[in-house]
Amino acid sequence: MPTPEELARQNIDALLKQCGWLIPRITRNSTFPLVEASPFAKSGSAKGRCDYLLLIDRKPVGIIEAKKEGITLSSVADQSGQYAENLPEFLRGNLSGRLPFLYESTGIETYFRDERDPHPRSRRFFAFHPPETLRALQSGRIPRSVSRTQQSRMERQG
Repeated sequence: MPTPEELARQNIDALLKQCGWLIPRITRNSTFPLVEASPFAKSGSAKGRCDYLLLIDRKPVGIIEAKKEGITLSSVADQSGQYAENLPEFLRGNLSGRLPFLYESTGIETYFRDERDPHPRSRRFFAFHPPETLRALQSGRIPRSVSRTQQSRMERQG
C-alpha cells in the first residue's frame, strides 16, 4: 500500500500530465530531458531537494513542493521559496534571482505564487498551469494581472 507521500506524488503526476507536462523517467545516468517541458523530479539545490523542478526548453521556471494530504500548504511556502532561490549553478543557466513560479501541492489542494509580483503570496489554485501558459506568463505575452485575476476568482469561490 502506498504511503501518504507516494499517494500525493501519484496525484500530482496525474495532474501534471492532464495539464500537458511530460514526466520523464529519471535515472542516475539521465541527462536533461529533450522534451519541451517537463517536471524534473527530485532536483537538488544548495538547501536540499525540491520535489519537482519545472523545465521549459530545458530551463528551470518553477518548483513544486509536494506534501501529503492534510499538511497546511501555507506553512511550506517558505520551503519552496528556499529551493527556488538556491538552485545549483549547473541548473541556473542564465537565471538571475529566484525561479518565478512556485507551487505547493498535496495532489488534492494546490497553491501557486508568481515571485515576480510586487507582493508575492501563495494563493489557492485549481490546477497546475500548462507549460504553454507558464511560457506566455514568463515572456509577458499574458500579463501577470490576468493570472492574479484568475487566482482572485478562485479565492472567492473556494
